[in-house]
Amino acid sequence: MELETGIKGLVLAAVEVELAGLGSMPLPGWGVALVGIGGLIAAASMARLIADVRPPKVLFVGTCGAYGQSLKIGDCIAVSEAVAISIPEIQHKAYRPKNEIAKWPSTWVLPLPEAVVAATPAITMDLDDAILLAKAASAENLELAGIFAACHQAGVPVAAALAVSNRVGPASHVEWRANHQEVCKALVEMLERLGVFD
Repeated sequence: MELETGIKGLVLAAVEVELAGLGSMPLPGWGVALVGIGGLIAAASMARLIADVRPPKVLFVGTCGAYGQSLKIGDCIAVSEAVAISIPEIQHKAYRPKNEIAKWPSTWVLPLPEAVVAATPAITMDLDDAILLAKAASAENLELAGIFAACHQAGVPVAAALAVSNRVGPASHVEWRANHQEVCKALVEMLERLGVFD
């Protein structure tokens, strides 16, 4: 996907399927790019895109897994805050240095219900771990902390819209495979209806 400077915003996803066709349809004034899977590659990709394109704002779109019952498959949310967190931290078996930043708020508003989303180091499969993580967030996504951290560091407004593709637990991947295309398509259609790309 070729990008130009002078765009009004940049839409990102981890993988092409999560763009639900945005990369191939006209989106006047917006650039579209992929950042890869996982927080570290997403952060590196975001930093490179900021340096190369200098977008006025960034919108990350994709999927998330829900903790508990507060969200259901197919729900579309705006991320109010991305929280980098892990099970050992919650269990007090690990800690972050006092001055490390591990929470990043969204810095522009989307017309969707808001939720705090955990940016975990890997996909959570254990139900007991999901219960613990639910104390910090409503859902999880791997790339969010990398995207939000890079944008905050560069002073670029950032937001994220996610579709719930699965419940967090042993069946996460099976549910994601069954639902991700449909929920991503519904998310993009909703963003278009709400005028987010206008």
